[in-house]
Amino acid sequence: MASASVSAAAVAGRKIFGSLRPLRRFPAGLVSRRIWPTDCVDGVGPRLVPDGLASSSSSRCFSAWRASSVTLKSDGDLDVAEVSPFPGARIMYTEDLQFVTETSPSTVPCFRVLSENGEELTKNFSEPDMSMAQKMYEQMVALQVLDSVFYNAQRQGRFGFYATCTGEEALNIACAAALRDNDSVFPQYREPGVLLWRGYRLQEFADHCIGNYQGHGKGRQMSIHYGSNKLHYFTVSSVLATQIPHAVGAAYSLKMENKQRCSVTFFGEGAASEGDFHGAINFAAVLEVPILFICRNNGWAISTPASQQYRGDGIAGRGQAYGVKSIRVDGNDALAVFSAVKAARQLAVENNQPVLLELMTYRVGHHSTSDDSAKYREVAEIRYWSERRDGVARFRKWIESKGWWDGTVDEQLRKDLRTEVIACLAAAEAKEKPPLSDLFSDVYDSLPKSLEEQEKLVRQAVQNCPQMYPADIPL
Repeated sequence: MASASVSAAAVAGRKIFGSLRPLRRFPAGLVSRRIWPTDCVDGVGPRLVPDGLASSSSSRCFSAWRASSVTLKSDGDLDVAEVSPFPGARIMYTEDLQFVTETSPSTVPCFRVLSENGEELTKNFSEPDMSMAQKMYEQMVALQVLDSVFYNAQRQGRFGFYATCTGEEALNIACAAALRDNDSVFPQYREPGVLLWRGYRLQEFADHCIGNYQGHGKGRQMSIHYGSNKLHYFTVSSVLATQIPHAVGAAYSLKMENKQRCSVTFFGEGAASEGDFHGAINFAAVLEVPILFICRNNGWAISTPASQQYRGDGIAGRGQAYGVKSIRVDGNDALAVFSAVKAARQLAVENNQPVLLELMTYRVGHHSTSDDSAKYREVAEIRYWSERRDGVARFRKWIESKGWWDGTVDEQLRKDLRTEVIACLAAAEAKEKPPLSDLFSDVYDSLPKSLEEQEKLVRQAVQNCPQMYPADIPL
């Protein structure tokens, strides 16, 4: 039962999303009756059951097919021919043969707070305090520097693979700042800012990418496939959309245990074309679990443009079809993202319901170091988004206008961060690599015979062809 008092965060949530849970209100003189399609009298039609007699113990997730609500002036006004007894949906009959159009008559609007010059366009947003705003900007810059150094390191052959989040730094940090640090995050591979915000050190990023014995993956994962149990950040998987159903399952567990936490899954619009997305969001809607589906719609699924991925109204337009509250947000506007994610989390946790957020942004960098995006998009397009629509610069203009930031310190901040990241990379390279036995550890408490045999075969292969084996990995 909702509390009589309404928090400030709840009010902010209503401003952005509308009412937290829409209520059915009836004019005076009208009565609400509930139609139970399975309760028929002599097979003629449905029987009226007063709302007070309906099973209150039933979960709301079954109400869509067990009952439908109608409003009557009196019992005699019921026309059985106009009330559908079908259990599959709540429907209204019509005598017009018509098809629903393939597109909605209106698109989902895009919520924003700041102009491109960092000016406030509305007061309808949650404002971080000075300390948080400064931290947000500093970590956006740290993410930019980290990407720059690590991308070049990969090009130098110092590790095998890298993918930047260039162009999406503001989105990364704003989402992280709006969440609670113990919310369970199921990332794709372009959300390292969430880890950075939660305290993952620059040295830990370097150790993982180099693959030394102190890296959390112990050299068994691809670079950028970070994970941290301590920081509630599940390990990245290259396979698109596999994390989305997992996030729903985790949210269901949080609901059952009444943890007052939510599950959060990040993915791109390309991953939203996978079947995992559709199955997962329907699963979340039916079970009514506290989860945020955060889609970074950056316009490109590697080399496939959004225009070739779908015909409907983006990703947010799909939410209503699944019965999920949705919002579209300017992903390059850190204040809009912060406000929307904060309000969405409030909805999810307090009402046990999923929320879909489509964050509109642009991938300025290549998809990864395996990609050359100049082959399939214009350099002028990339330059436009990099120079004129940069979310980090936009946020900096706002905090400068508040008197919370001195732009003259930017150069020194970037210089200091670059020095630190380079030092972390050098330290990571100097550390010992994990031993060969770690290829088989950390899965079973004790190795089963099958893995013991596999390890034996690998060691024999190394002895037979030592020149094919890295010399810096202990046997």
